[in-house]
Amino acid sequence: MAKIPEDVIETVRTATNIADVVGQYVQLKKSGKNLFGLCPFHEERTPSFSVAEDKQIFHCFSCGRGGNVFKFLMELEHVTFPEAVVKVADFSHVDLDSEYRQDGQDAQGPAVDSKTSQLIALQEQAAKLYHHILVNTEVGQPALDYLHQRGLTDETIETYQLGFAPGQRLLKPFFDQRNSDYQLLRQSGLFIENAQGELRDRFTERVMFPLRNASGHVTAFSGRLMQPAGNQPKYLNSPETTLFNKSRLLFNFDLARPAIREAGEVTLFEGYMDVISATQAGVRNGIASMGTSLTTEQIYAIERTTDKLNVCYDGDEPGQRAISRALGLLNQHSHLQLSVIQLPEGQDPDEYRQAHGDVAFKQMMTTAKETPIKFQLRFLRRNKALDTDAERLDYVNQVMPLLAQVQEPVELDLYLNQLATEFKIDKSALLAQLKQTQRDVAAQAERDRPREPEKAPVAPPVTVYQQQRPLTRLERAERNLLYHLLHDRNVWAKVSSVADFCFVHDDYQVIYTLAQGYFQTHQTYQTAQFTDFIQEDRLQQLVIELETTTHAAATPREIDDYLAVIMDEAPVDEQLRQKKNQLAEASRLGDAEQQRQLVIEIVQLERQRQANKQL
Repeated sequence: MAKIPEDVIETVRTATNIADVVGQYVQLKKSGKNLFGLCPFHEERTPSFSVAEDKQIFHCFSCGRGGNVFKFLMELEHVTFPEAVVKVADFSHVDLDSEYRQDGQDAQGPAVDSKTSQLIALQEQAAKLYHHILVNTEVGQPALDYLHQRGLTDETIETYQLGFAPGQRLLKPFFDQRNSDYQLLRQSGLFIENAQGELRDRFTERVMFPLRNASGHVTAFSGRLMQPAGNQPKYLNSPETTLFNKSRLLFNFDLARPAIREAGEVTLFEGYMDVISATQAGVRNGIASMGTSLTTEQIYAIERTTDKLNVCYDGDEPGQRAISRALGLLNQHSHLQLSVIQLPEGQDPDEYRQAHGDVAFKQMMTTAKETPIKFQLRFLRRNKALDTDAERLDYVNQVMPLLAQVQEPVELDLYLNQLATEFKIDKSALLAQLKQTQRDVAAQAERDRPREPEKAPVAPPVTVYQQQRPLTRLERAERNLLYHLLHDRNVWAKVSSVADFCFVHDDYQVIYTLAQGYFQTHQTYQTAQFTDFIQEDRLQQLVIELETTTHAAATPREIDDYLAVIMDEAPVDEQLRQKKNQLAEASRLGDAEQQRQLVIEIVQLERQRQANKQL
């Protein structure tokens, strides 16, 4: 890959709105002049991640990460700077010469010089091979016929790069021909290793579903049997590796994100085929967890993208139990607005689409929605003989804790009326029992609340990106002056004319020096552009912090004050600090003569500092 010239980088940057790129990964909402959302770099419940469109930068006030659009992709997708430029160019439809792209890879390809990217390359090569066997070979024809019988089109098969793993050894000879590293093959999850260290294909005689991460790279596989085969599982997933963590991955999340943002909601299905089938029917905002067990990590990924979630699992008994478990976890760990899409006749979504067609399926995804409470009310009725008083009382007692959670008065009144009518119970009696249940729930919550002895508040752990100590008067002066130097050409001219000026702290001086080179070729200051001149992450974060701190226009007197603190007070303060340390050491050693001399010098320095302040 040839080095990308600065003018090409600037063309890509000016053609791109950082909010559009970040919005692919984070649900952003306007607040004041900036956009805010949940930080994609750490877990949080209160949005502290900010995007400033006027400056084309991002910054998290919690973890401290920040930078321009290229830095965002570098941090999030672990790509190099040139790769980030290529990705942004493709996003903004800016034509780039092939010489700026990674050799042998497209814009979506990972870097070739890291272990992670090499493992991804193995997975993606395997996916291409499995797909080729499915669509182009005789051995793959039965699997292709199977998918066609399931109602999938060739276009859908191509979109998801579905494949087939035949029974014979396939991958090991394929990678041996490419001189692939043995240790990488061992760690890929594509093979099973015997006691002698020999590798054999993990997947055989299975339809292959590539599992992609949020960036669209293949990180693992799930293989499905076409016919039952003894005690083998219907689905076999890759083992967990450095690339693949099943508690974090959401199937189809990379492809569904645009549709999720457009629809304002996401639909959670139970299986891969349900998602793929729904997509083919025009419902493109579907995802699936790895099995029916939803995790808090997956919930957080969803919350960063949307506020609304529909749960659409199978209509049979196991599917209904899975819905109940998912709702319990979601209610406990998220603020998502929840709905349940209830399928009729015990069918799963794929079966319903095949039986009724795409149009009916798409309509059902809208008309079959119900509230979580309505689902739970119906779920609790299963296997109950509600024609007996004992069963009806048991049902009502189970329902009351659910109704105690309902916040909307109209919704609550609707459910109470339904209960009163169906079971011929006086509504006032239901209200009385509901109030008692609410008191019991509140009392139990109070009893369950952990009782710990009062402790002094402990500050949360500070990340490597955060400011770990309060700023001194000198550092405040340095930061303020540096900000105005960058943004005000008059201040720059004034400070540049001061003989022997330099910042006391190295970080500020390095940024000032880099800015001198920047302004030799740039007439105006742009933060998003200037950060590309800075190689060290620490210094980039410092520049971003300057931009996210409120700075009023500085008067000439204020600039003079900053200069005085930096050039006059700072040296005196440093001498005072050293003399006081020497005095403490002389006192420890009992050196009275040294103590007298140091006290005299400290008094002189204190007088000098006071005189400086009066200037």
